[in-house]
Amino acid sequence: MNERKLTVFQPREKVGLIVVLTGNGKGKTTAALGIALRAAGHNMKVCLIEFVKGDMYSGEIDGLKRLLPDIELHITGKGFFRKTDNPRIYEEHRSRAQEAVDLAKEKMFSGAFDILILDEINNAVALKLVDVTQVIELIEKKPPLMHLIITGREAHPEVIKRAHTVTEMQEIKHAYQQGIEPQQGIDY
Repeated sequence: MNERKLTVFQPREKVGLIVVLTGNGKGKTTAALGIALRAAGHNMKVCLIEFVKGDMYSGEIDGLKRLLPDIELHITGKGFFRKTDNPRIYEEHRSRAQEAVDLAKEKMFSGAFDILILDEINNAVALKLVDVTQVIELIEKKPPLMHLIITGREAHPEVIKRAHTVTEMQEIKHAYQQGIEPQQGIDY
């Protein structure tokens, strides 16, 4: 890479942002990972907690290992879940999601991280694995300079209301509609 002196912007006032990445299109987690990559370039510490994923391998697992110790990953989810699953399965998923909320609080208040990413916590709220009041509490109690990134479909209106930046990913066309299976490095 060509090395040259670049200007580094410094804001007059530092603010810990709340960013929501939502919608039915692809790219919510990928956008959050882009923020993590950018932050690592600024020597910032990032903690990413995955609330739903957990039963399938994704390249982000080993990709993030390459950015240790700047980025810490916790896969706390038990995998994808449908509201129609039986009550025992629901309780297992809810228990794991509640453990993830406790972990988020621990990491948030540890003083060790500049950015906390709560991946697919919106999905966990929509599935009633996490209560929206728990997410609001995390938002309201976050340290003033910590950035909080919240991802997943169906962001709750109360979460959106409290965010500084909200991006909705909109699906226009997807390869699966053409019968193409998920591809390594792109879909997982």
